[in-house]
Amino acid sequence: MPVDAAGALAAAPRVREIAWDHKDVQLYHLGIGAGRPATDPRELRYTLESRLHVLPSFATVAGGGAPGVIGTLSAPGVDVDLARVLHGGQRLRLHRPVPVRGRASAASRIVAVYDKGTAAVLVLRTEVTDADGPLWTDEAEVFVRGEGGWGGERGPSGRPSPPPAAPPDQIVDRAVREDQALLYRLSGDWNPLHADPEFAARAGFERPVLHGLCTYGATLKAVVDTLLDGDVTRVRDYRTRFAGVVYPGETLRVRMWRTAGTGGAGAGGARTGEARVAVNAVERDDAPVLADTVVRYG
Repeated sequence: MPVDAAGALAAAPRVREIAWDHKDVQLYHLGIGAGRPATDPRELRYTLESRLHVLPSFATVAGGGAPGVIGTLSAPGVDVDLARVLHGGQRLRLHRPVPVRGRASAASRIVAVYDKGTAAVLVLRTEVTDADGPLWTDEAEVFVRGEGGWGGERGPSGRPSPPPAAPPDQIVDRAVREDQALLYRLSGDWNPLHADPEFAARAGFERPVLHGLCTYGATLKAVVDTLLDGDVTRVRDYRTRFAGVVYPGETLRVRMWRTAGTGGAGAGGARTGEARVAVNAVERDDAPVLADTVVRYG
């Protein structure tokens, strides 16, 4: 069987050294759509090295290696066709703000394998630590179509929860450039699904699709800019479920609901809280793109 659950779970963590600097951060920010308008002071904090702030979702590409989805496929006990793989979900927990430049150790291992009957679900956790201690913890949930049915644990339900019934507190539209995927992939995700029409067709799509993690980053930027006054250091935890694809050239509609604070104080004495977020593709009748999306902040 291409997915050996016992072998994958028993394997020791794979450790690699990663490093990044301001150029990597700036490229990532441009890849998720920052810099428009180019002279806007609120955008310059993402694009100009003299005042650079690091959006926490940069952690998903820091070091320029393969993202969690690709890394999962090279894990012990896993041997599957990339065209049958879908990125199911992503979670990022910040232990400290991500620095503009850094060097760290990233330890990755598969921590869960679920049998959904018609698919296998793998969860790859990466712990990143530098000389001062833990920096962030990243989890990628990966669906492998056609690899279920061995009688393993089913795991959590994969059905997205509906967004809150109340009207959103904020709604932001973000246009996706036609070349957005081509720019974003320069940060390390070379999956041909996002650039090669023939590969996209083999995977069942009408044309190349935008990276899920590009939508993930663009959404967090919208939340930080709209609800957190651009303060990237307030983000504590960010999770989502990928509910549908985005095609370059479409418009993302980001709906945000503030939920009650969780008590205590965050950075600068600010009360901690949460934002529920839903993201849809405007041009395809508001088709869901991100679901079960939560940003915790201090």
